[in-house]
Amino acid sequence: MTNLDKTILPGATIGIIGGGQLGQMLAQSAKEMGYRVGILDPGPNCSASQVADFHYENAYDDRQALADFASQCDVLTFEFENIDTEALQVLGEGAYLPQGVDLLHTSQDRLYEKQFLEAAGAQVAPYRPVKTMEDLEQAVRELGYPAVLKTRRFGYDGKGQRVLHSQKDLPECVDLLNEQVCVLEQWLPFAKEMSVMAIGEQNGHVVTFPVSENIHVHNILHESIVPARISAEVSQAAQELGHKIAKAGNLVGALGIEMFLMADGRILINELAPRPHNSGHYTIEACDFSQFDLHIRAICGLPLAEPQLLSPSLMVNVLGQHLDKVLEVAPKHSDWHLHIYGKDQAKVNRKMGHITLLPEDMKTSLEKIGDSGIWKRSK
Repeated sequence: MTNLDKTILPGATIGIIGGGQLGQMLAQSAKEMGYRVGILDPGPNCSASQVADFHYENAYDDRQALADFASQCDVLTFEFENIDTEALQVLGEGAYLPQGVDLLHTSQDRLYEKQFLEAAGAQVAPYRPVKTMEDLEQAVRELGYPAVLKTRRFGYDGKGQRVLHSQKDLPECVDLLNEQVCVLEQWLPFAKEMSVMAIGEQNGHVVTFPVSENIHVHNILHESIVPARISAEVSQAAQELGHKIAKAGNLVGALGIEMFLMADGRILINELAPRPHNSGHYTIEACDFSQFDLHIRAICGLPLAEPQLLSPSLMVNVLGQHLDKVLEVAPKHSDWHLHIYGKDQAKVNRKMGHITLLPEDMKTSLEKIGDSGIWKRSK
């Protein structure tokens, strides 16, 4: 799985582990280029399987199914982090996974991730590993309030974390500590949340997309604004950080790098996602190559062009509670690029789709989204 001298040409088969919307959009890019696509995902009629050539409906830790799936594919990739890296490692020489598992393994554990980022020369919020309530009390004494307790593994979209404002919040942390070892992070007031998508070639070359400014509601991404409303100096620094982290991780394929811009101009790294990222969806319409296009090219050993932003962009997530209203009013909005993922149930806070606009006036577009009554008002 470590031989990185292959070029996988159209007509070959790409296997995607994971069948959500990221897998769907990867499959769509791959199909446009002429590849066959297989999906491994336990869900029947999952989003990605709807646009793929074949679907293995198996659990991610089913090693025999993974091996069988790999045998039908010329190259493998994944669309989410919570995959059994040991299962991927034992697939053997017959499986070609140019991304490897090292960066994936690092990103699955918040403590390992922070240690990797510090070693790469990036700044993170002050933190302490926490195993017990006694550890937590000591960490709070050292870091102060407010602070955020996060599980080391399996946290996303605000899951697996508690915000601590005072000592009275400590009892609410017992359930997290009973589940697994955690990390306590100092809460630092930031000026903006940002992200950079980096794509790495197999030869070590890295390209980055423009910086996205991200607005979250209840810890779930609501809007991404590109270009980010930041100075040219901050933009350059963020992209340079993206290059540094990608190279430190021997990146092949896509890496989403979430950042905090502090009031004093410092950039702190929040977390990494070694696959396409929600905040990079704008690239489908707004750039000459999307994050999905370049990820497919990277894992197939094809050279990468430095992506160009063709238009300012506003991406807005469509969650389960938004879907009916969005579909009702969509015919009235000729400027909406509407993406609906084909998921079976529209649950509250579940990502069901997104809308991309290419506005001439970003302020006006943000106000229209805020005033629509569908989403909470934007900042």
